Amino acid sequence: MKITKQKGTRDIYGQDIKIWQYIEQNIREICKTHCFNEIRTPVFEATELFARGVGDETDIVNKEMYTFLDKGGRSITLRPELTAGVVRAYIENGMSSMVSPVKLWYEANMYRYEKMQKGRYREFTQFGIEYFGSKSYLADIEVITLAYELFKKLNLIDKVTLTINSIGCIECRKKYIEKLKEYIKPNLDKMCDTCKIRYEKNPLRMLDCKEDRCQNILENAPMITDYICDECKSDFEALKSMLDKLGIKYEVDKRIVRGLDYYNKTVFEYISNEYGFAVCAGGRYDKLVENIGGESTSAVGFGMGLDRICLLLENSMDNNVDNVDIYFAVLDKDKYSNALKMVLSLRENNIKVEIDTLDRSFNAKLKYANKINAKYVCIIGDELKQNKCTIKNMENSKQDLVDFKLEKIISIIK
Repeated sequence: MKITKQKGTRDIYGQDIKIWQYIEQNIREICKTHCFNEIRTPVFEATELFARGVGDETDIVNKEMYTFLDKGGRSITLRPELTAGVVRAYIENGMSSMVSPVKLWYEANMYRYEKMQKGRYREFTQFGIEYFGSKSYLADIEVITLAYELFKKLNLIDKVTLTINSIGCIECRKKYIEKLKEYIKPNLDKMCDTCKIRYEKNPLRMLDCKEDRCQNILENAPMITDYICDECKSDFEALKSMLDKLGIKYEVDKRIVRGLDYYNKTVFEYISNEYGFAVCAGGRYDKLVENIGGESTSAVGFGMGLDRICLLLENSMDNNVDNVDIYFAVLDKDKYSNALKMVLSLRENNIKVEIDTLDRSFNAKLKYANKINAKYVCIIGDELKQNKCTIKNMENSKQDLVDFKLEKIISIIK
């Protein structure tokens, strides 16, 4: 029986891998200029980490996690997101004693048993940053602008829209939740079963519901921005003012609450103009470090779905196969050792070299050179007795007999 990949996963190769490499190169460059340091954490963690960190009433924890018992009987979960894992690492490794702020970035695979949609997989890749140690709205600006600059570098800034909101602090939300429940109560029996459960355990999550009947009821629900305290309001106004001064366009979307329980104050999303889904989302989470067992630490960050970024880039990049600088066509098997020595020397000089290993005919070798977009072909035959080889320019078909020397071949290529 044929074995195929699991639903919600994919193989990445060919043109797609070129797009991934392009994105990853730009991520590394921009994180370097913003002085963020890379962190890598385990692909699986204790299930309790996500229940406590992400929120036990979220869809992620209730419906989407890949959880199993290991051979020691411990409950283990493949990471559905990485902020909780980075916070665990921050606490466990004593990073609070490092020079503040602590600025970390990552790129890693996540796992959620989700309904398949365009740009959404069950194994997906996120780029994310976490910024620990600053209460100031300026840290939020740092995070938002890093994403903004990455979209500019990828030539995607006109394809996304920045939306922002404030969901206030814990005290703000207590007042708001009371008003929200008052508004919903008369129509609660008409809402979906999930919303009925959330009404008692976490009413704010109801605003995330995708059921049309629930959205219709919530259409005129009170907005959290009408209930935030003076401090939260001041921070949000300062953030908007700074974005205006920086010339970064944004929209205030009072419906953004984010799907994770750890957020407070500013939340934001970059939305694809074409597809309508979020390609980057994040916000402030000042209580998460404390909730997971560390000292009270202010923090802000985001996660960016690279599978969705690839989707935005797939029609805007060069589809050509990467050029090969020179292809070695060896006509005599006894001369392969000479050819391989030269190939290795050229590669040490950062020349992209391919050599035939299939014992093709000469015409087949030239056809293959064309298929791989080789700029030159080095033909090695009897001339090697005089320490010569033939170099063919594949663009104009011109051939020259030249010295079989490293410096000579490099000079021709360059």
